[in-house]
Amino acid sequence: MDGRLRADKLTLAYDRRTIAEGLSVAVPDGSFTVVVGPNACGKSTLLRALARILKPTAGTVVLDGESVAGWPAKKLARTLGLLPQSSVAPEGITVADLVARGRYPHQGLLRQWSREDERVVAESMAATGVAALADRGVDELSGGQRQRVWIAMALAQQTPILLLDEPTTFLDIAHQIDVLDLCADLHESGRTVVAVLHDLNHAARYATNLVVMKDGRIVAEGPPGEVVTAELVEDVFGLPCRVIDDPETGTPLVVPAARRPAVRAE
Repeated sequence: MDGRLRADKLTLAYDRRTIAEGLSVAVPDGSFTVVVGPNACGKSTLLRALARILKPTAGTVVLDGESVAGWPAKKLARTLGLLPQSSVAPEGITVADLVARGRYPHQGLLRQWSREDERVVAESMAATGVAALADRGVDELSGGQRQRVWIAMALAQQTPILLLDEPTTFLDIAHQIDVLDLCADLHESGRTVVAVLHDLNHAARYATNLVVMKDGRIVAEGPPGEVVTAELVEDVFGLPCRVIDDPETGTPLVVPAARRPAVRAE
């Protein structure tokens, strides 16, 4: 299914090390698309290319029928919001000031800070549950709180497409679910969300469209219920397992095979 955002036959590389060749994917409009795969398979590299952070050595990223290479920076930032894998806030900045930076793409010579910007910033903080932290320094917050603040900043951009690179990394299980629930809320409010996740069970629970990568290639794509099988998990991740229905959601749940105790010689 074609959508507003797609990649056509990309070759992606860092210096002289090629990560992916001939990589094509279309992000369905209105989906919660999650990209999964083993470490160093190209997941985050693909997201960086979609966001125009990484320039392909071949192929094209297309948005609304045009190569993103030709999009003016502010226009692109009003359409694509990005939460990078490692976000670093300026020292001493408050939550409200950081979230306000999400309004930068909407500013210009003829449009300065307005009541509309104030409203959007306030609504973004409320939607992510950080309004009470507005005057706190970002560096004072817990990991889960900081992640919500960064999502609030991306939300303040008011982009129809939101890209999230490993938004649950370094968070404990409660905060992981908290952030993923928030992402699901954003998707249900009408945004197209694309996220890179490490946890296959989280991906299967939250995604409406799953993209599975291995060695720089897309090996499977579609609804989690059709994609996640024991055979695929063993082939892609090298993990013998069973796939059962999640008792909470009915989505696929990967149960790793039990370790076999060592047999001791008598």
